[in-house]
Amino acid sequence: MENQDINEESINNQEETNIQNEAASEDNVTAKPSAEELLAEEKDRYIRLYAEFENYKKRTSKEKMEFFQYANQDMMVSMLGVLDDFERALKEIAKNGNPSDLQGVELIYNKFKSKLTEKGLKAIEVNPGDSFNVDFHEAITQIPAPSEDLKGKIVDVIETGYTLGDKVIRFAKVVTGN
Repeated sequence: MENQDINEESINNQEETNIQNEAASEDNVTAKPSAEELLAEEKDRYIRLYAEFENYKKRTSKEKMEFFQYANQDMMVSMLGVLDDFERALKEIAKNGNPSDLQGVELIYNKFKSKLTEKGLKAIEVNPGDSFNVDFHEAITQIPAPSEDLKGKIVDVIETGYTLGDKVIRFAKVVTGN
């Protein structure tokens, strides 16, 4: 009887072990993805990686273009002083000088200005009576407006402003009416 109990107990233990093994093998079957699932997963990963790389290439290309566009910004800013000096010299020569001197200085000034324009420098067009815009103008002072229509508007332009590409490198210095 005791042998029979031991046999039944060992049979029960063996059945439990078989049931556990079957459950474990079923888990392994469900845990192991099929070849199609693996392929789909790897394909998705590849597509995402490829898209990331394409975005990286576009971003670095854009950064490189911006770098080259604005790389000479410091040089351009330093040349603006020379351009201003030319403009002042032209005004003085036009008042007091002889026409041939004026013509020679104008020739050099125009050539210098055209070379800077080729590199992307543009003057900001500002006229008395224009609306004041903080994106392009810097108000140096306010004076009483000579007329009602100039209140809050530009009365005088002291210094020309410039852009390099789309970026303002020097704001136009203006006087506004109060």
